[in-house]
Amino acid sequence: MNKKISLGCLVLLMACGGGDRAQRTVIQNKGSDTLLNVAQAWAEAYSQINPNVAVAVTGGGSGTGISAMINGTVDVANASRTMGEEELEAARRNGVEPVEFVVGFDALAVFLHENNPIESFTVAQLKDIYGEGGSAETWSAFGTSVPGCGSDEIVRISRQNNSGTYAYFKEAVLGEDAEYKLGSRDMHGSKDVVDLVENTPCAIGYSGLAYETPEVHMPCIAVEEGGACVVPSVETAIEGSYPIARPLLMYTAGQPQGAVKEYMDWILSDEGQCIILERGYAPVREVSCT
Repeated sequence: MNKKISLGCLVLLMACGGGDRAQRTVIQNKGSDTLLNVAQAWAEAYSQINPNVAVAVTGGGSGTGISAMINGTVDVANASRTMGEEELEAARRNGVEPVEFVVGFDALAVFLHENNPIESFTVAQLKDIYGEGGSAETWSAFGTSVPGCGSDEIVRISRQNNSGTYAYFKEAVLGEDAEYKLGSRDMHGSKDVVDLVENTPCAIGYSGLAYETPEVHMPCIAVEEGGACVVPSVETAIEGSYPIARPLLMYTAGQPQGAVKEYMDWILSDEGQCIILERGYAPVREVSCT
C-alpha cells in the first residue's frame, strides 16, 4: 500500500514538475518540419531567459500545426506556407481568427547527391522532373551521367501533402493548377529528404536550405533559360533574388496575449532573429548579432 502511494506521489510530482516548476506556463508549438530545428532552438534559448515558461515543440508538417491551432490544442502553429482558404473558413467556423507572423525567410533548395555533376536548373526543368506530364525521367535527358547511378533513373524525393514545403514547391515550381507526377518517394520531414539524397546517387530532392550537409550539393536555379542562375543562400533569400524563396510563418488563434505574446515578441527581437540566422535562415530584417 505504501509503495502505491509513493508511486502516485512520484507521478504527480513528475507531471507537475514539483516545487517552483508547478507554476510554469507551457506554450504548445507545433507544425512545419522546416521550422522544427529553429523552433527547438528558440524554445531552448527562451527557457534560459524566462524559466517560468516552457515551450513544447513538435513537428508533423504545416497542415498538422495549423489544424491543431484551429482546434485549440496548440498555442502557436509553425508553417512554411500561408493558410489556405479552406483552413481559414474552418478556423472561422470554430470562432478562431488566425493572426499571421512572418518570423523569417527560407531559400527552398534543390538537393543532389554529391557525385551528381549538374550545377544548374531552370524552373521549367524542375517542373519537367516533378510535374505531371513532365518528360524528364533520366539524367541522360540532361546530357549527364551520374557516377553510381547505373539505372540512369531520376529518383524523385518529395514531401507528404500535409507539408508546407510540398505546397510551396508546387506553387512556385509546378504552378498552382499543376500536379505532381506519381511515383515520387514522399518523406515525412525535411531531414529525411536530405538523408535519402545523401545515400541515393540517382536522387533529387527539395527542402529548406538549413538542412544542407556536406554529402549533397545545391545547384543554382534560374527563372528561365539564359536568365541569372542564383544559388540558394541566406543573402539571396533576404534580397529576393533566389526564385524559390518563401516566408516562414507562425500563426496564433487571435492576437496573442500574456506569455504567448511575450514569446512572439522575443522571437521577432534581435535576439530571436539572430538565432534564426545562426540556423541558416534569413531574418525578417537587418539585425545586429554578437
